[in-house]
Amino acid sequence: MALVHCTLGNQEPQKPTEKQVRPQSTFLAAAPESTQPETIHQSAPIQIAEPPPVMMPIPEPTDFPVLLDQAKIVIDISEQQLDLYKGKQAIKDNLIKSYPVSSSKYGIGSQAGSNKTPLGRHRIQNKIGEGAPEGMIFKARQNTGIIADINGKDRSDFVTTRIMWLKGLEPGKNRGRRIDSYKRYIYIHGTAEEDKIGQPASHGCIRMYNSDVIDLFDRVREGTEVDIRK
Repeated sequence: MALVHCTLGNQEPQKPTEKQVRPQSTFLAAAPESTQPETIHQSAPIQIAEPPPVMMPIPEPTDFPVLLDQAKIVIDISEQQLDLYKGKQAIKDNLIKSYPVSSSKYGIGSQAGSNKTPLGRHRIQNKIGEGAPEGMIFKARQNTGIIADINGKDRSDFVTTRIMWLKGLEPGKNRGRRIDSYKRYIYIHGTAEEDKIGQPASHGCIRMYNSDVIDLFDRVREGTEVDIRK
C-alpha cells in the first residue's frame, strides 16, 4: 500500500532549500612578493658633459734675438734710426728690425775732441758687457756694479748695459790721425737718458734704449759692418 504525504490546510508545499552561494569579492590578486629590493624608476636629469678645456699652445716668441751669421747695420742720422739687415746688402727684403737712436747733439763730424758723430763705413770691433744687467753703468768699458737711474735726476752721459765699439774703415774720413773713430771711443751703447732717444743728444756715440741695445747686441757679431749716413 502506497504512502501518501498530506499537506496541512492551505500551506504550499515547501520548496527545497537552495544552497546560497556567497558572492565573491572582486579584487586583483597580489603579485607574489619579490625577494629583490623594489626599484623606483624615476626620470634622471639629463647631464650634458662639458667639453674638456681647450689647451691653447703657448706662442713662440716671434722676435727672439738670433745671432746672425752675416749682418749689416745702417744708421740714418736724419731719421735718428738704426736699421739691421741680414746678409751684407741693405735692401728692403733683408731688413730684420729698426730701432730709434740718438746721435750727437753737436752734429756730424770726425774731428777728435769735437763730440760729433762720424759718418761713413765702420765695423763692430769689440762687443762688451754680455750678461750685464740692464742699466749697468760702464766706465772705461769696465762694469762698475752700479745700475743707472734711467731718466732720473742724474743726467750724466752714462754708457749703460752694452757697448759695441766702432772702428772706422775709411782712411782720411773716420780712420787715421785725429779722425779715428776707434780712438775717439765711438760706441753704440745704452743710455740713462732714454727720454731723449729719437733726437740728437749724445756726445758723439749712438745711443739706444737699454732693452734695444741688448736685442741688437744679441743679433750681431764682432766684425759686423756699420754704415753711418746723414
